[in-house]
Amino acid sequence: MMLQDSDRIFKNLYGLHSWRLKAARARGAWDGTKAMVERGHEAIIEEVKASGLRGRGGAGFPTGLKWSFMPTKSDGRPNYLIVNADESEPGTCKDRDIMRHDPQLLIEGSFLAGFAMRAHVAYIYIRGEFIAEREILQAAIDEAYDAKLIGQNNLNGWDFELYLHHGAGAYICGEETALLESLEGKKGQPRLKPPFPANVGLYGAPSTVNNVETIAVVPDILRRGAAWFASLGRPNNTGTKLFCISGHVNKPCNVEEEMGVPLRELIDHYAGGVRGGWDNLLAVIPGGSSVPCIPASQCNDLPMDFDSLKALKTGLGTAAVIVMDKSTDIIRAIARLSYFYKHESCGQCTPCREGTGWMWRVLERMARGEAELGEIDMLLKVSYQVEGHTICALGDAAAWPVQGLIRHYRHVIEERIDVGAVRPLSPSVPVAAE
Repeated sequence: MMLQDSDRIFKNLYGLHSWRLKAARARGAWDGTKAMVERGHEAIIEEVKASGLRGRGGAGFPTGLKWSFMPTKSDGRPNYLIVNADESEPGTCKDRDIMRHDPQLLIEGSFLAGFAMRAHVAYIYIRGEFIAEREILQAAIDEAYDAKLIGQNNLNGWDFELYLHHGAGAYICGEETALLESLEGKKGQPRLKPPFPANVGLYGAPSTVNNVETIAVVPDILRRGAAWFASLGRPNNTGTKLFCISGHVNKPCNVEEEMGVPLRELIDHYAGGVRGGWDNLLAVIPGGSSVPCIPASQCNDLPMDFDSLKALKTGLGTAAVIVMDKSTDIIRAIARLSYFYKHESCGQCTPCREGTGWMWRVLERMARGEAELGEIDMLLKVSYQVEGHTICALGDAAAWPVQGLIRHYRHVIEERIDVGAVRPLSPSVPVAAE
């Protein structure tokens, strides 16, 4: 099951060609955009619904349904579209390549999504560390303005202003309501829901926040039809997806493939196989650092889509595949992720503020073999006390890697503790300063 080149949406994913407007138009961008607008707001939303497109930022919520929550009649407040380009999930680097190699797909998608939701203004919130990407994306936006593709009285028949806002490097600002707070110039802390952004979002006005990849595929769906997109992948998991493959593989890469592509095919065909061969595989984190890891025994015939991974108590997330071979100290690897979530917690909710540091410290002791066997269940219990008890999903993201470790590698922790009771291990490797 290989994706045909004719079905690829991101034709310049690897930057082999120019990102400029002229080259993008030669690849098909901005082709027939005015005709799409003439179909009307509702027709575009219905087409996106029919395509089965689900959010590519991690949660997998149906995109057309999300768009339909926006008010169709104004009460005096404007509607806003916000594109979440704060790609900070460890292991994830797909949106970055869209912005630096094919930015016109994102700009055209923003225009069409804005039109569908009756938004005349959109903001792209880009990650603080993305300097070159911001410069290229801003230049691409300027080109679109100069060509009268966006802006006031543009050629496509819908007044549309697009602004690029640079973040300051906080992971929490990838959470949609923290992003809105940051965009308004406040501290990036998530808001309580309800009210949801579709009712009270940016500057108190109806807003929808979508991921870069989600928005960038919309023009091709409208050009080629919902039936084409829905024919790719599997039921309820349609279309193409960008996968980021990293870790212990011979050729780390980004690749566009159909949803539901077997994990082993991704690793063997595109990433050059696991370092040392497939039998050297220990574990895989299938969707970015915040989803639970799965052992090699579950990876042989695993379709990479939302529902298949959910059935294994993990998730597709951002589709950032992190491969770990048998040289990996799995306890220390998860401890390092726990440190990341401790560091990035905004501190607003007590379970997350206190629980992330607590889980990291216990895992560090477990990695050194200095814990007690009873602490394994205690750690699992604390992870469940953090999960689902916070305003945003960062608490869940911190808890899930710990739960995956204990679910599949409890025996490794027990062996480490048994060895540590007899012969203490060498001191822990220092973690970067807080």
